[in-house]
Amino acid sequence: MNTVISLGRIGRFIGAAVCAASLSACMTAPVVQKPALPSMEDMLAKASQASGSGQKEQAVTLWKEAAVAYPADKTPWTNIAQTRYEAGQYGEAITSAQEVLVRDPNDRLANSIIAISGLRLSTRALSDLSRQNNLSGSLRTESQDLAKLLRESLGETVLVPPQPAQAANPVRNNSSTAAKGKKGKAKADDDSSANPFGALK
Repeated sequence: MNTVISLGRIGRFIGAAVCAASLSACMTAPVVQKPALPSMEDMLAKASQASGSGQKEQAVTLWKEAAVAYPADKTPWTNIAQTRYEAGQYGEAITSAQEVLVRDPNDRLANSIIAISGLRLSTRALSDLSRQNNLSGSLRTESQDLAKLLRESLGETVLVPPQPAQAANPVRNNSSTAAKGKKGKAKADDDSSANPFGALK
C-alpha cells in the first residue's frame, strides 16, 4: 500500500516538473518582431535617387512598393504616371494616373496625363487608320464628333497646328496653275499622314 502511494506522489511530482519546465521554455522563447516599416519619405527618397541616376524601372518598382505599404497615398502613383508618360508608355501612364484619381479625383496632373496620353494614343491609331484607308463609316462619324468636342473644349479651330517647316515654305507665285494643283494635292496628302485629325476638320 505504501508503495502505491509513493508511486502516485512521484507521478504527480514528475507531472508538475514537466509543466514547470514547459512554462519556463515558453517564457524564454524569443519573440520575433516584424521589421519596422520604412517611412513614406524614406521610400520616396530611395525611388527618387534611383530615378535621378537613370534607373527608371528600379524607381518604378520602389514606388510600387511604397504604394503597397501606404495604399491611401497618391504620391507613388503620381511618380509612376509621370515616369511612364515621359517614356512614351501612354497606356501605363493612364493606368497609373487613374490610380491617383481614385485617391484624389481633383488631381490636375493626373487628369492632364490621362487627357494628353489619350490624345497621343488616339493620334497614333488615327494615323494608322488613315494610312490603311480604313477611316470610314461609323468610325469616321464618331471620330469627327470627338474631334469637334476636342476643338470646342480646347477653344481651337484646328486640333493640330501646321508644323513651322510647312508654314515657312509657301507655294511660289510663279508656278503654273497645274503645278499648284499638284502641289496642293501633295501637301494635302502630307497633311493627312502628319496630321491624322486633318480629315476630321
